[in-house]
Amino acid sequence: MCLVIAFVSSTGQGIHTGVGGDANNQGEVAIAGCTCHAADPDNSVTVILEGVPFHYEAGVIYELRIQLIGGPSIDDSSHTGGFAMKVSSGELAGSQGFENLVQNWEDDLSALTHTDAGSKTIDRTWLISWISPQEGTGAVTMWLAGNSVNGDGIPSELDRWNRLSTTIDEGTDNGKTKTVFSGNGDIEPPAPIEEHSDIHEMGAELLAHWLGIFGFLMVTLVIIFCGVFLRYGFSRHYKGRSNLLKLRIKHLKRGDQF
Repeated sequence: MCLVIAFVSSTGQGIHTGVGGDANNQGEVAIAGCTCHAADPDNSVTVILEGVPFHYEAGVIYELRIQLIGGPSIDDSSHTGGFAMKVSSGELAGSQGFENLVQNWEDDLSALTHTDAGSKTIDRTWLISWISPQEGTGAVTMWLAGNSVNGDGIPSELDRWNRLSTTIDEGTDNGKTKTVFSGNGDIEPPAPIEEHSDIHEMGAELLAHWLGIFGFLMVTLVIIFCGVFLRYGFSRHYKGRSNLLKLRIKHLKRGDQF
């Protein structure tokens, strides 16, 4: 499957309400790219397609995630980006909760793009569904081109776009998926989430914690007690050697054997 992220087009084929079809007489936008913004793709923009199966089985709904990273800074008060997607077989639709953010281009179930609301996502992310074709179709190709825009409403080289394509073979689906992306891969990971727990609010975990400390202290005390008992427990006056040693020396002097 291929997803194409695109935005405004001077030809009328790509605007903030969706993009698709033939743009600038260069072919399908999802394949040719967002050439109405810039002539060439830009690898500083990373287009990501997650959830792609290694093999597909007929008539299965696969949930995919499209994300666009890089390009102009996100202006959350305006348009941020969009996409155009095309598949050689099967049907595309928005996932649950994203029905108003994506749409089929001109009622073509094999093409998907953003809506006006979908072009204003603050994270340039869309969740979509691909319904795989009937058995015997063979390999399916997906295309994606994505446009990250600065929100000024003017298609220009200030916007950045990229594209990708991938092929899925028909076969046994083992449930494993892969992530396909285009770009230089220079993606800054999200900052780790710091979580702190008050030890007094830990309930059973806190009880186990203190029981563990108590148990360790008790074992330590037992070891100390046993050491002291073995060292001093056989005589009332310890003079540097045990009563057992004294007894042995006494018997040796008498010539007795143990």
